[in-house]
Amino acid sequence: MDTYAAAVTLFLIMDPLGNIPLFLSILSQVPEQRRRLILIRELLIALGLMLIFLFSGPALLKLLGLSTEAVSISGGIILMIIAIRMIFPSRGGPMGDDMDDSEPLIVPLATPMIAGPSILATLVLLAESQPERSVEWLYALLAAWGISAVILLSSQSFYRILGKRGLKAIERLMGMILISISVQMLINGIGQLDLIR
Repeated sequence: MDTYAAAVTLFLIMDPLGNIPLFLSILSQVPEQRRRLILIRELLIALGLMLIFLFSGPALLKLLGLSTEAVSISGGIILMIIAIRMIFPSRGGPMGDDMDDSEPLIVPLATPMIAGPSILATLVLLAESQPERSVEWLYALLAAWGISAVILLSSQSFYRILGKRGLKAIERLMGMILISISVQMLINGIGQLDLIR
């Protein structure tokens, strides 16, 4: 996977356009002048989490005794579940109906909505599979995060332009692309298992 493909994959997994209605809903009770500050804070926390997983991923795998193949297969499964939820969203939404009205901190905006399990698994997989390209993976992550940050910080404008149906259509299209990526991750992981045997 080259840097451009990695950046596109990470951007699709972050799914900023699909997250716009959820972000607006979660922040609806927060005073308007505080929303941008909260979004910036949550985006920076998410970036910090992703950087930790990118650079300490291989060490974490060794500590837990996990193989690259296990991460590839589990990452593919998680990614497929998220893609299926993007294509066929549940009525209650991913956060359920029991969200309180307090100001969010780390959960659910920074994680799991931006830095969710599938992107963290993907970053660990990239770092473990080709550690010599860590600078390229960093560029890919920063590009994907930067574009996602711009979209989420402009969420009101995107919501007005695209509307709820437009955002849903884009989210489902992204979900279909992610299904293909998740299947490829599964094929790669299973193929590596065959080579080991």
